[in-house]
Amino acid sequence: MASGAVTAGLLTGPAASARPFPEPSVTTMSLPSPPGGANVRVLVYYGSAAAGDESPVVDAGIAAIEKIGQTGPPAQRFKITATDDASVFTDSARLGRFNAVVFLTGGGDVLDPDQEAGLESYMEAGGGFVGIHDAARAEPYSDWFTGLIGARPADSSPTNVQRATVEVGDRQHPATKDLPVQWKRPDQWLNWVKNPSGSVHTVARVRESTYQPGASANGADHPVSWCRDYDGGRSFYTGMGGTVSSYDEVDFQSHLRGALLWTSRIVRADCKAAIDANYKAERLTQPNQPGQNDQIGEPHGLVTAPDGRVLYIGRGGADSSQPVVTDWNNPDVGKGKGEIHVYDPKTKKVTQAGALTVFGNKGGGDELVKVEEGLLGIELDPKFEQNGWVYLHYTPHSQIDRDKQMAERRVSRFTLDLDTNKLDMSSEKVLLNWPVQIHSCCHAGGGMAWDSKGNLYIATGDNNSSRFSDGYSGNNPEPNYKGVSFADARRTAGNTNNLNGKILRIHPEADGTYTLPEGNLFTGKETAEGGGKTRGEIYVMGVRNPARISVDKKTDTLYAGWVGPDASEPSTTWGPAKYDTFAVITKASNRGWPYCMGNKQPYRDRNLPDPTKPLGWYDCDHPKNESPNNDGLVNLPPVTGNNIWYSPQGGAPDYPRDANGVPSYKKEEAKYLLPWLKGGGQAAMDGPVYRYDASIPNADKWPSYWDGKWFVGDFYDGTQPRHAVLTDPRTAGDGGLPVHADNLKKIVPVGTDGIKNLMDWKFGPDGALYVLDYGRGFFTSDAKSALWKVTYTGGEATPAAGQLARKG
Repeated sequence: MASGAVTAGLLTGPAASARPFPEPSVTTMSLPSPPGGANVRVLVYYGSAAAGDESPVVDAGIAAIEKIGQTGPPAQRFKITATDDASVFTDSARLGRFNAVVFLTGGGDVLDPDQEAGLESYMEAGGGFVGIHDAARAEPYSDWFTGLIGARPADSSPTNVQRATVEVGDRQHPATKDLPVQWKRPDQWLNWVKNPSGSVHTVARVRESTYQPGASANGADHPVSWCRDYDGGRSFYTGMGGTVSSYDEVDFQSHLRGALLWTSRIVRADCKAAIDANYKAERLTQPNQPGQNDQIGEPHGLVTAPDGRVLYIGRGGADSSQPVVTDWNNPDVGKGKGEIHVYDPKTKKVTQAGALTVFGNKGGGDELVKVEEGLLGIELDPKFEQNGWVYLHYTPHSQIDRDKQMAERRVSRFTLDLDTNKLDMSSEKVLLNWPVQIHSCCHAGGGMAWDSKGNLYIATGDNNSSRFSDGYSGNNPEPNYKGVSFADARRTAGNTNNLNGKILRIHPEADGTYTLPEGNLFTGKETAEGGGKTRGEIYVMGVRNPARISVDKKTDTLYAGWVGPDASEPSTTWGPAKYDTFAVITKASNRGWPYCMGNKQPYRDRNLPDPTKPLGWYDCDHPKNESPNNDGLVNLPPVTGNNIWYSPQGGAPDYPRDANGVPSYKKEEAKYLLPWLKGGGQAAMDGPVYRYDASIPNADKWPSYWDGKWFVGDFYDGTQPRHAVLTDPRTAGDGGLPVHADNLKKIVPVGTDGIKNLMDWKFGPDGALYVLDYGRGFFTSDAKSALWKVTYTGGEATPAAGQLARKG
């Protein structure tokens, strides 16, 4: 086919009789900035270095782009010209008339040095570029073109057409906002020599588990469409469009249309938000002075105030130089200081607001080795700016019974002097208290959160030993200390009459009392089954150790994460390995522990007289609490499956099930439903759902790309999650899997000098993310214990408002 040009509206493909471009007079260009003029025009370049007949994809692509340009609102229409004559790139006057250039090419070395220099000048002047599928194979020896495209295909990419699922993670870019979140379509799927994630703004990924990616597969993170501001202009690339039928798809046409609207300067879009380099992580606090906790205690939780102050707590571990009392005969056994600090962004100074004497120092747990009690949670009253009320979840040392090795956990309200950042420790009003055993560590939970109706959610751990059940279900009824079980979570998390292993929901009142909102799991008045009891404060039962919870006040959806047991592998006798868990909770529910985990995977029952002998598998749909330590109902609410669970072997293990619904639990038969994460040490740390607020004046607030995404992380920074996930609201409340995940490990940086041990993270009123790094030791604070701030540095969406193309 001869070189030529076609004006849109005349033909749908290249024509041999089309008038060629004039010979270029110069090889470098001086373009107006930005190019395009009053009428929006798009150049489709289809030149190819490949021998043989032209691909039929070219005609299909040109026809589709022509159709796209003539549909939609008049203000978003454009004209196209198609050519395979590369001399256009050295004709500055001609090329400068086009708002965007589309490469619909079979690849190869299609531009000579002068022509590539012309394309570079065009981009530097503010031009737009769209690359489709094999365009990634063009100019293979050019580093500049590699940067323009973003990635190069692997030579061993599969060439057959396969149906696959595309995860559409950017719900705001014009190229993706109208697409299905899970977009199922056939195409040729390219693998990348180097994964571009983090250096480009990915708008969609292809899910490799839905097709055969071949030996050069990219893994769980396989970008397929992305964009970036590049060398003064705007570049968009999609690896889709490798088949003729692609261009007949309404959704694919919508995808291309949005890409062209942005690159042509018809609309603005953010192509910076998912680029790692556009974020800055800054440590806000300094190391403590020797022998003091002047900057930070043993980090355990934070909350941000409406005026930007950050309040954060230390659980109770002393400076490592301080003595630890481990003798139960000593009145000071386990005594620690639960400290509250305030960081003021105006002065960039830290004030120690106050300290509680807590049972929480190392020395009060299994064999006096460890303890997880102490100062566990903090929240601010919804009217904090007026009343200064601070709610603290803690274990007072004054209430411990050393003989029975029992303690009291409580949630109390204190008043902060808003001028001095000092807590009035005499202002305490105890809202709620309940007993906990402290003979054997662990699982205290601690997180708190408010919904939009003024209800306070309180997360409590199962108050159960990590031992005695071989790391599987914590359901051994035998161990006890002076009649109190400490290894049977059916006494706590699985008990309708116990406040441990729960997420409670109460409505605090101004006088320091509370009422019960409607819709909790129980009313507190259930007395069926021969006198069984319930507690009306329980909103969620069946959680093991929920250190962090959050509520999205736009939807009042509760989000939670909890730490699983210790078994490193699944057992065909006892059940699943350790599953750390995250859940989207839209209604009162039973989340399963210690009967079931993950997506309703049951454990094996055990009971007296011999807890070492396995009994039947629990029924997740009809769980029964038949423990001798149960003082609540026997028949429990059905278990709701959870959204995210992960083991050392991988994310969301699932197994074939028998006729009774019992998984095989054979490691070699596992299928991993969430391949983007894997476990290890594992300590789940739930994060917030980000809500973008355009009214916030700060330029460094996180951009709207993250709006509605749920931040999930782990205390450890290896292969564990540190991601922002997108859920489907239609299925999330019933345990539906996330549909997309963005890796945050370079934005919220991991590593020894980064935020290695993530303890809590929340967004402030300035739109910045505040993060607590626990430090590098346990049950203490050290030089790495710190409060961090992560801000956005990428700037506004492009093109600038004054550079939008004018229609004429």
